[in-house]
Amino acid sequence: MKRQPWLRLLALLAALGLLAAACGGRDSDDDEDAGGSDDTSEEGTEEPAGDPEPTAGFDGSTITVGALTPTSGPVSIIGNPLTKGNEVYFEALNDEGGVAGKYPVELVVRDTAYTEATAIQEYNATKDSVVMFTQIFGTAIIHAVLSQMEQDQVAGAPATLDADWVHEPNLVPIGAPYQIQAINGLDWYVNEGGGEGKKVCTLAQDDPYGDAGQEGVDHAAEELDIDLGPRVDFAVGTPDFTTQINQLEGESCEAVVMVATPADAAGALGKAASVGYAPQWLLISPGYLKLLYVGGDLEPYAVENVKILSEGANWGDESVPGMAKMVADLEQYGDGQEPDPYFAFGYNQARAVHQVLEKAVELGDLSREGILRAIEEVGELTFDGLLGDYDYGDSPEDRNPARMSTIFNVDPASPTGLTAEVTEYTSDAAESFDFSAE
Repeated sequence: MKRQPWLRLLALLAALGLLAAACGGRDSDDDEDAGGSDDTSEEGTEEPAGDPEPTAGFDGSTITVGALTPTSGPVSIIGNPLTKGNEVYFEALNDEGGVAGKYPVELVVRDTAYTEATAIQEYNATKDSVVMFTQIFGTAIIHAVLSQMEQDQVAGAPATLDADWVHEPNLVPIGAPYQIQAINGLDWYVNEGGGEGKKVCTLAQDDPYGDAGQEGVDHAAEELDIDLGPRVDFAVGTPDFTTQINQLEGESCEAVVMVATPADAAGALGKAASVGYAPQWLLISPGYLKLLYVGGDLEPYAVENVKILSEGANWGDESVPGMAKMVADLEQYGDGQEPDPYFAFGYNQARAVHQVLEKAVELGDLSREGILRAIEEVGELTFDGLLGDYDYGDSPEDRNPARMSTIFNVDPASPTGLTAEVTEYTSDAAESFDFSAE
């Protein structure tokens, strides 16, 4: 297959690990300092906390949150719709009165250019003017700023599904991690997709993102008695996948779980198409970008051979309560933003942060310590069907991610280029996966 020029322009996307601890609860003395109270009435019930006092990012009337994201450069093709999702959610919330019906939210967006040095600089420039970050984009960026966040007791929501974030006290992860995507995808393939008895292999980045996908594949292989072939690795930004595709074909791999980011995924699929190798591709969600799959030479091959392992409902399925609200909000506040899975992820991040802020206001404390306490006490993050609900338990160690997935087909007629084969797919194999060691 002729390699498209725009693949070279998007090569930096291959560095993404996207759509791949300090502080616990506060003691009773801290609660009193925060404006809350451990005093109880005669009936033994807690008295309500008072209004939160002004603090960093809260002037007594407006709550300010931050976003560290690429708004310029090649990676902005993902960062901008993500951030628009944040913006649309908070604009709609503010028109309804804001957090607790009385505190509007202001979003401060800082351009990281998707470089670690810039992200650290923008984090330090922003941290004292926000109560928390509603988006920190990219695995490498989170690794770059997380130790400072822990020292500063600052919280943030990661725009990545890396399982490393599940138990991090300073982070607010959402969605099913990459392991769950792989497990549910293989369970569907074996039990419903005609894959029983067929050989399954992996094509994966040679990094922790690839390891996360492979961990899911290994768990599924053990639980489902899959004929498991080799893991074939590649470096981010590989210009030619001839060696990897030849190895997969030589091993007679009938299905391949691919753990890649968009440019590399499209490059591998293009090479496979050019040599006539057509296994069932099961693609972890960060490998999909509509621009690369729909409208070009890759489209017919992707439609026929690729399944996207992700989460959520078909775009526009208003039988899903969260979808109806999101579509309405996009139409009213989106300023021309098109339907996009990354927009939906950003919208859901803001929804999660809203729930944390509601808990912090309930506790009477929007300080850094109060936000971390709210994360511990939020209990469960809910998404009205846009994502699986996320159990936060009683402490970060107790967190239990969502276990459901959606298996999507590439569909040029869909607003996002994707149509669900099956939604809310939750396998026994996914339920049995243990994140406690992560």
